[in-house]
Amino acid sequence: MRKNIFTLFLFIAVTSTLMAQNKVFTKSGIISFYSNTSLEKIEAVNKKVLAVIDAANNKIEFALLIKGFEFEKALMQEHFNENYLESDKYPKAVFKGSFVKTDAAPVIFTNNTTQTWEITGNLTMHGVTKLIKLAATIVVKNQVISAAGTFKVLLSDYNIKIPAVVANNINKEIKINITLPSLQEMK
Repeated sequence: MRKNIFTLFLFIAVTSTLMAQNKVFTKSGIISFYSNTSLEKIEAVNKKVLAVIDAANNKIEFALLIKGFEFEKALMQEHFNENYLESDKYPKAVFKGSFVKTDAAPVIFTNNTTQTWEITGNLTMHGVTKLIKLAATIVVKNQVISAAGTFKVLLSDYNIKIPAVVANNINKEIKINITLPSLQEMK
């Protein structure tokens, strides 16, 4: 009986250690978006993105508070939060996805490697959840893990209404960049 309990304890300890080595995270991920029309450039950045990559299961998740986006113009930021994203009503955006590769190889964190992935998953924003795909790159250089990706969203897919008076100032499709610098091992 004691041997079985010890074996079970050892198995849990080893499994937990292995799993921890396969998960990395950051609390300082960066998501930015950009929209350019002939009349106006709109861009914002949020530097407080929480992200986790679970290499053992080829999963990725990130979450951010909408009010964390900073704009060059204060009025733009106010309109973004109050009129477009309604951040009091829909305070956060969340993505839950999986790394996809044709050979089903796992994500690896081997030093001095660069991996390119397609990621598919659900983005929930403004009360709407939609399946999206994005291209991403994971780089491990000098023992530092980082990741970056880009995708586009249609504002209409997330029920984001643009008043007719400014409709020509805002693209219907927004390019979104995500950067996850210095991912750390979860312990």
